[in-house]
Amino acid sequence: MSHPICRASRLPALALIALLAGNSLPAHAHHAFAAEFDADQPLELKGTVTKAKWVNPHSWLYFDVKNPDGTVTNWGVEFGAPFTLAQKGLTKAELPPGTEVRVKGYKAKNGGPFGYSVSVALADGRSFQTGGAQDVPTATR
Repeated sequence: MSHPICRASRLPALALIALLAGNSLPAHAHHAFAAEFDADQPLELKGTVTKAKWVNPHSWLYFDVKNPDGTVTNWGVEFGAPFTLAQKGLTKAELPPGTEVRVKGYKAKNGGPFGYSVSVALADGRSFQTGGAQDVPTATR
C-alpha cells in the first residue's frame, strides 16, 4: 500500500500527462462536404425559421418551406461553427422563430429535407455566408 503523500505527489504528474495527451488529438473532427451533401443538387429555399441551434462543430437552422401543393416541409440546413458565424456578423439572435429567410446551398445525399447552407439572406436585405467547408463548390459561395 502506498503512502497518502506519495499518491498526492502523483496527481500533478497525472494531470500533466492527461493535458498533453488531450493536446495531441485533432482540434475537432470534421467531415468533408462531399461526404454528406451533393454538389450536383443546389438548393434555394425561402421559408420561416422554426429553430436555430448554435452548437459546435456545426450550427443548424430549421425553417418551414411552403411547397407548391400548399403543404409545408421543415428543412434543416447545416451552418458553420458559432464562432465563425459570429465573426461574419451572424448570431442566433438574428434568427428567432418567425424570421423570413432565403437559404442557398446544396441538398443532402440522403434525400431528406436537409442540406448544407452556403448563405442565408434576411428579409431586411442582409446576407451572411454560413458555410465553412473547404470543399464546397465555388459557384454558390
